[in-house]
Order: sequence, then structure tokens, then C-alpha cells
Amino acid sequence: MSAMSAKPHVTVSNRELKSALADQQLAELHELPWVARLLAARGVSSAEQMDFSLSQLPRPERLKDIEAGVARIAQAIEKQQHIVVVGDYDCDGATSTALAVLALRAMGATSVDYCLPNRFIDGYGLSPAVVERAQTTGPELLITVDNGTASVDGVEHARAHKIDVVVTDHHLPDEVLPRAVALINPRIPGATFPSVNIAGVGVIFFVMAALRSHLEKMGWFERQGIAKPNMAGYLDLVAVGTVADVVPLDHTNRILVSQGLRRIRAGACRPGILALLEVAGSDHSQSVTETIGFRIAPRLNAAGRLDDMRHGVECLLADSQSLARRHAEYLDNTNSERRRISSDMESMANGIVSDLIGKLEGEGRQLISLCLYDESWHEGVIGILAGRLKERFGIPVIIFTRAKPADPSKAVEDTEIEIKGSARSIDQFHMVDALKRIRNDKPHILEKFGGHAKAAGMTFNESHFAEFQIAFDQDVRAFFSDRPPPSEILSDGELPVDRFNLDTARLLEGLAPWGQEFPAPVFQNTFDVESVRVMKDKHLKIQLRPAVAAGSADPKLPTAADAHPVEAVYFNAIEVAADGAAGEIPVSVGEQVEVVFELKINTFRNRSNLQLNVIHLQQSIVENTPGS
Repeated sequence: MSAMSAKPHVTVSNRELKSALADQQLAELHELPWVARLLAARGVSSAEQMDFSLSQLPRPERLKDIEAGVARIAQAIEKQQHIVVVGDYDCDGATSTALAVLALRAMGATSVDYCLPNRFIDGYGLSPAVVERAQTTGPELLITVDNGTASVDGVEHARAHKIDVVVTDHHLPDEVLPRAVALINPRIPGATFPSVNIAGVGVIFFVMAALRSHLEKMGWFERQGIAKPNMAGYLDLVAVGTVADVVPLDHTNRILVSQGLRRIRAGACRPGILALLEVAGSDHSQSVTETIGFRIAPRLNAAGRLDDMRHGVECLLADSQSLARRHAEYLDNTNSERRRISSDMESMANGIVSDLIGKLEGEGRQLISLCLYDESWHEGVIGILAGRLKERFGIPVIIFTRAKPADPSKAVEDTEIEIKGSARSIDQFHMVDALKRIRNDKPHILEKFGGHAKAAGMTFNESHFAEFQIAFDQDVRAFFSDRPPPSEILSDGELPVDRFNLDTARLLEGLAPWGQEFPAPVFQNTFDVESVRVMKDKHLKIQLRPAVAAGSADPKLPTAADAHPVEAVYFNAIEVAADGAAGEIPVSVGEQVEVVFELKINTFRNRSNLQLNVIHLQQSIVENTPGS
């Protein structure tokens, strides 16, 4: 039984305008009506929302508690107290840590260090164990970045040791908040900051900007004879952390990412970022959000997944290109190992899922959720596997593995074995809400969990796995009325034949950055297939010619002579079974197909060509309303 049989049925729908705008308002968004419609469909209602200048950023002072936090940090700098930045083991945490350390040192802090939790021993956040480790360097102030809102015990442990804590974070708060000197988080109750979507690196950027203003008013820089740092110089780090953390790209985040990418493209960024792009074989001058997501972030994240995120932070802190290159090469090798491990785990999972689908079909049921456990799976990679299975089958997925014991030298009884799970969910299903329902019904299972709508983590005793697996599947089935969740692709309609050119692609690129909740334009057209070539056993390179309706006498409409062939790439088009056997090629020469795609620019050896990135392809023609 092939896992392909569980792939969701895909429907293609036209993207609707998020707000009703009059023709005059649309005209103010862009001179081209079809571009104005693209923007309005993504919630843009005024030309100001497409202004990415730094003057459009909200004032840092609007963050709740920022005055108290900045005053305490400034006091530590003045008194030359030892400051320890406590980060996290993902890309947002690494960029946040590097930004805080660099900015504090640039502002005259003479004793700054950082401490990162170990994914496999400490778990997430400022735990008492992390405080103990940080304490070995004698800190008088801890500054958390990308964590701390849930660290009630850790903050209390620091307070008991006479260590002040300033929390900077962006995660959702629990009912009980830590008693820190300041809790700076745009999501806490009473916060009025206009963007709740900034990543952890965005929060610390605004905190450091407010600190610079505070120190300037004190005359600190003048007294010390040091130049005040240009905060724009840290926007490369902000862009990387923001894109990597997949936070919604609201107006504030689009400014931060746009400005950071501008600096990366100009080469005016950290040597570590340039080195990471170099080992990835990527030209920094062509960097876009996908470059961060697929070139930089995986290499930084690999350190936290398999080893120690200090490697990632040190790469970002490196002042010389030679040192940065050494760190980048290590991260690149680590990422290659991560990809090998991911591939092996995915092959194992495919076999399990194939057997499960066969069992369900024998019972007259369909696959609606996945909750898998194997004690050999790597704890740092289970989130990647969950995400891939979620994308493949269009259903909520949780992947478990055995948690590493805090002290490997001590024997662990079977009744004490803990497992860790990483969950990924689809748009329609809120993962944390589901976990809360399971906890309320079966409080003896879930020891601890956290996360948000689309991603979550949890830990509980191995003996409860089978019961949890059943409870999770039952919850998903009840939510979707025992039917597989629908999979929908939102399209911006048909792209006219005369717009298949580099000018159109460059126009769309100029509206970037695209990303989470501000998706790149997706079009839907009919094509004739002229050639098909398989790449690396599972990808396709296809030559397509836009189909043109015949018999029209209207000279304004395109004719067959206007329909030039275009090159398309369809990644992961061929399903590979658990035994390694390749599935069928989903398209043949001579067919007429409906293709959903993004318009891209492929630059190789200084030559740019138009390329379609295929999202979905099918032989049957789907009716759609032109969006132009």
C-alpha cells in the first residue's frame, strides 16, 4: 500500500480581498490594477503599508515595561556589572543572542557573556539549571532573549541568588508571569505595542534601540568617548531571525526584513551571514526571504538540533571573514548530517504510515492524524519530520522520540522513561487548543506542553503513549467530523500570456518581502507540456507553453504567437515509497495541464531567466476567475 493514497484532495480557490476597497482606493495602492488587487488580497489598504522606511517603525517606548528594563540594563553598563544574555537554541534565539551581545558591547558594556540552554538536557527557556550554569560566571544581571515569559521557576531561582532578570520575549504568556525586573513582550496583558508578531530578535532590537536613546540622554557616549552605535547595522540579524521563526509578516516585520535584506544584498552585514551564504553556494547580492529560509536558517538551526547552538552564535559574532568561514563550514557539515538523519527518519516513517493506511482502509476509515513514536529517532530532528509529514498528507502530526536522561550515567527505570513530542498542524486545527482538550480529559497523561496554533512540544511518560495516540486521533476526528481535512490552495487568478516575462517577475520581487501571512503571488494557468525531465529522482523540470484560446477575433487578446515557452520546476513531484521505489511521473509530453505556480527569477552565472515554481499540477481543468 503506497502512502500516496493518503494525499489530500487539493482544491484551488481564488484569493479574495481582505478588505472592501473602492476603485479609487485600489488605484492609490498601485498604478496597475492587477497589482493593486494582489496587495488588497493580502490586507494592504493604504500606500503607507508599502512604505518600508525605518521612519515607519513603531516607537520602542510603546513596549510595556521597556523603561524599567532599559533603566536596569543602563545601570549595569554604568556600574560595569557582569551581564549574561540567556538565549535559545534555534535561529531566532541565536540571532537574538548575537544582537544583544554585539549591541551591549558597542554601547560600552565591559563584561558581557551569553548562555544557551541545551536542547537535550535543559529544554527550553531560563530554567533553574540554566541559571545555575550562568551563575558560574558571577552575573549581576540576566537578560533573556526569545524566552523567559514562561520561566517562572528560573526567574525565582535567579532572584534567590540576588541576580536581576530582564525578560525580552515574544511567546504567548501563561496565567502566571515571572517576577522579573521587567517583562518586555508585546503579547503580555496590557501591552499596546502595535505589532504582536515581532520575533524574539525584533523585541531585543527595539530594546537595544531604546537603550541607546536612554544612554544618549544621559550623555553616556560623550562621557565615555565612544560613538553611539547605528541600530540599522543590526537589521541583517533581525531579518534572519524574523524569517527563520516564520512569524507573520505584518507591516513592522516587513520593514525589518526588507531593511535587513537590503543590507545583506549590499554585503553590509555580519561576516558570519556572508560566510553561511558562501558555503551554501548562494550569491548574497540575490538574497530574498527564501534565501534566509532555505540557505541560512537550516545551517544555523542544525547546530541547535544536533550539537550546541554556541557554534551558530559564534559564527554570527565573528568579526573576521576567516573566522566566520571556519564556523560556517562546521555548520554546513552539521547541516549535511542533519539532512542525512532526516532522510533516514523519513524513510522509516513512510513505511509506518503505509502500513497504517492499509490497516485503516481495511477498517473502512481514512488517515486523519499522525502520532508516531520511535525511540531511535533524533530528538533534534523530530520537528522537521513532523513538518514534512504534515505537508505531505495535509493533516496534524506529532512525532515522538525517547528523551535523553539528564544524567546518562544513571540507570532509568522503565516506569521513568520520558518521551518528547514535536507537533505541526494545519491552518484549520489549533494544536495547543487540542492539547488542552486532551489534558482536561486525561490530566494524568500530559506533564508539560507548550507552543502555538501550528507548532507545539510536549513531554510525558512513555507508558502513556498508546493512550495519548488514541486520544489525539479521536480529538482530530471529532474536530473534522471524521473526514480528512480539506486542502486548499489560494490563487491570485490567471496570469495573462503577455505577462510571462522577467519584467513581471521583477515587479513582483519589488513588492517583497513575501512570507508568512503575506504570501508570494500564486497564479493558475493552463499550459501545453512540451518536455519533461526528471532531476534527482523526485524533481521535474518541465517546458510549458501557455495555452491560448483559439478563434478570437479581438486584436487586444493574446494569440498563439504571444505564448512563448517557459521553464518550470516542480520540486518533490515524484513520490518515493518506503522501499525506495519511485512513483509515477505526474505529467507527460503533449498533455494540457492546469498549473498553480509562483513566478520566479532564476539567476545563474550572471544570467537571469524566468522560471515557474510549480505548487500544484493536475490534468483536469479547474475553473477560475481571472485576477487581473
